[in-house]
Amino acid sequence: MSHATHVPHRRTVSDPRAAPAAPPRARRRPGSQQWAAWAFLTPVTLYLALFYAYPLYRNLDLSLRNYTVRSFVRGDAPFTGLANYRTVLDDPTFAPALVHTVVFTAVCLFFQYAIGLALAVFFNQHFRLSATLRALFLVPWLLPLIVSASTWSWMLNSDSGVVNSALHAVGIDPVNWLTSPSWSLTSVIIANIWIGVPFNLVVLYSGLQSIPAGLYEAAALDGAGAWRRFWSITFPLLRPVSAITLLLGLVYTLKVFDIIWIMTRGGPADSSTTFATWSYQLGFGNLLPAFGPGAAVGNLLVVAALVFGLVYVRAQRKQALT
Repeated sequence: MSHATHVPHRRTVSDPRAAPAAPPRARRRPGSQQWAAWAFLTPVTLYLALFYAYPLYRNLDLSLRNYTVRSFVRGDAPFTGLANYRTVLDDPTFAPALVHTVVFTAVCLFFQYAIGLALAVFFNQHFRLSATLRALFLVPWLLPLIVSASTWSWMLNSDSGVVNSALHAVGIDPVNWLTSPSWSLTSVIIANIWIGVPFNLVVLYSGLQSIPAGLYEAAALDGAGAWRRFWSITFPLLRPVSAITLLLGLVYTLKVFDIIWIMTRGGPADSSTTFATWSYQLGFGNLLPAFGPGAAVGNLLVVAALVFGLVYVRAQRKQALT
């Protein structure tokens, strides 16, 4: 009788030094990732198409057709090409409106930025009540434009305004701020500067927070004064923030309508008419509205803002490459 040799079952002991088994790879679903990306992009795309692309298309269509009230309702306006643009360029109001737009935009941008930068540097000292005063400077920015413009209209009133009352108290003759062709543009510029300074203050103050304090300390140890530190440290390092601030201010100032219309309605004698108010006057300010020329003037503003935006993007690319 043969005896079979019994071999005991050996347990396999895993080596703790051995690498753990790799988990099974998850199945990639490129289609699901694409659908998720489109799901996130769809709301933004619809918003841009409905509130930006379509209005721009309609405004371009208005400027290329001879729209009247009847054809505007029926939708059968004849195509006229660039005739509305030629009408605008030949209009005697075009040259004054262009000059007023340039002067209004340039002067407002300069003083808004200069005053905002000065206040930002001032509040960057972090003195007592600094936060409270900064909050008070935001009031003009938070008020509705109709309230701000109405307040300035009352203050600059020729008969009962507080500005003329103050001038009279110091022996200066009253000024017809809103009814004189020599002062109407100045009046709306002053009001718009007052409204725009808080925006520049907030953005530039935020930019100052990103400048390391050690740079100022090192410059002070080298004997640099406050003015030298500003021109050698603050102003150069604020250049990117200043560029975006000026660009946003430019786009906003080009399309300012509420302040001018409430205070002077572009007058007297078109002395404060800009492209924004002129476009409204052509399209809605007459018994027989000129929709086509009004849309053409509006498109000129869009082109101007687009040109300055492209210049800014080009400058930023050059700065990034250097």
